[in-house]
Amino acid sequence: MIRQRLLTLGSGNSSTNSLYSFRYFTSSSYLCDKATIGGSLGSESNRTHYSSEKETHFGYETVSEQEKAHKVKAVFENVAKTYDIMNDVMSIGIHRVWKDIFIQRLGPGNRTKLIDVAGGTGDIAFRFLKYAKVKPDFSFNPLIEANLFTVKEFSTNQRPENEVEAMQQAASESNPQPPKTYENTLTRSVLVCDINPKMLDVGKERSKTILTHCQRNRIDWMEGDAENLPTIPDNSFDAYTIAFGIRNCVHVDKVLEEAYRIIRPGGRFMCLEFSHVTNPAVKWAYDQYSFQMIPVMGQIIAGDWDSYQYLVESIRKFPNQVSYIQSYVRLFTWVY
Repeated sequence: MIRQRLLTLGSGNSSTNSLYSFRYFTSSSYLCDKATIGGSLGSESNRTHYSSEKETHFGYETVSEQEKAHKVKAVFENVAKTYDIMNDVMSIGIHRVWKDIFIQRLGPGNRTKLIDVAGGTGDIAFRFLKYAKVKPDFSFNPLIEANLFTVKEFSTNQRPENEVEAMQQAASESNPQPPKTYENTLTRSVLVCDINPKMLDVGKERSKTILTHCQRNRIDWMEGDAENLPTIPDNSFDAYTIAFGIRNCVHVDKVLEEAYRIIRPGGRFMCLEFSHVTNPAVKWAYDQYSFQMIPVMGQIIAGDWDSYQYLVESIRKFPNQVSYIQSYVRLFTWVY
């Protein structure tokens, strides 16, 4: 029996009065059938194509799909250097709390493999790598793994009893090995994917001061389009995140198709995005702030009014929480 359903969607805060929301699906290894309307997921026939004739929206402006793709890329090229500063200013730092909660909801394990799409400056990836599980793997004992308080550790300070021990002790003292720690026993890794190389450049530079050497060894960067990731094999990642990025994509359905293709059975898709406000008083205040203040801040701090005018308009044009779910439920077919 075949049914269409939305892959167990959940929400960290799906209240229609919230300014942001979480969305994730869990794909069960014994239920999935990756058939979709219009062809198989990730097939060549479904690869990204931006039409010069089909119309879509760029904020409140009606443009061709091809034009939107170019305009969105230009927006983030313009704001890349001040992107993180503007996020702090516009949200009064609250975006940091949203992202912290987002990663807590993901709850990555010690060996989780993540792809963070539209993750340019690295905010989600850095939190993912620095996240400390409240309950580490039961098999992990940090004292034992770090070789703390063991006979072997203390024996290096003892007098060697023969020539062989003397040679071994001399070699270990001349070439000491760094002690194992909880951090460097992790194999958790992340691939940051973004269509804009300038955003990635900012993220790489930030990683030098935010991440440790060990953490930097577990992060990779890739320029790529969320709608078309042909170099990534099927079932490659345990989790897929996209934060404040999906509304900028031309074909949201293709983004979800690619996400579903590259997530392993049992993996999770999580989306952090702005929501619509339904409380009339809060909505009025939010609209006044968005349209009267944010473009002005963009002009003063980033020297760019238009990009931040697009930002507030794109939030209004993106479907609300309920519509977002209902619009894309048809994309996934499950077999029982």
